[in-house]
Amino acid sequence: MPKKELLGAVAAEVVVCVKCSLWKTRKNAVPGEGNPESQIMFIGEAPGYWEDVKGKPFVGDAGKFLDTLLSEIGFSREGVFIGNVLKCRPPRNREPQPNEIQTCTPYLDRQIKAIQPKFIVTLGNHSTAYIFSRANLPFNSITQAHGKFHEASILDMQVTIFPTFHPAAALYHPRYKQQINADFKQLKQELQKRGIT
Repeated sequence: MPKKELLGAVAAEVVVCVKCSLWKTRKNAVPGEGNPESQIMFIGEAPGYWEDVKGKPFVGDAGKFLDTLLSEIGFSREGVFIGNVLKCRPPRNREPQPNEIQTCTPYLDRQIKAIQPKFIVTLGNHSTAYIFSRANLPFNSITQAHGKFHEASILDMQVTIFPTFHPAAALYHPRYKQQINADFKQLKQELQKRGIT
């Protein structure tokens, strides 16, 4: 089945999903979006207020900052795929709970399998912890893991995992903003070196 159809099937299930209690408080589920043929996948934590309103990932202030970061490495959001660990907004933007992550991540796994990306860029603690767990990599914190390239096997495919801070954290903490900018510069160099455009 073509990638676009596989992703469409996942999205169709996500928008009507009632597998955990988050469906009771959401306005819209946010399946994720972007180019099915992309070699890069960006994975965040969970939808926030504006994502819940619009049903699209990274459309608030953090999304605008992510758009800027993407343009600095020569990409647009239409050229990559952007998703989240959770597909529904936790109430008051609280942290995702382990049972919610366990219930929701099979959707993300199917998206990763459909896209077959060469690079997975994890944004923040929760997405890095999840992807590292799937790749059998040790994870302590994003402050230790960020800015390093990890060659790993995940879901029976070889990928390069590159963790960085969540754009929302960078908006609230100037030191993270400097670090995420530096991480994206590194990412750009690596993508150019490998001919991924």
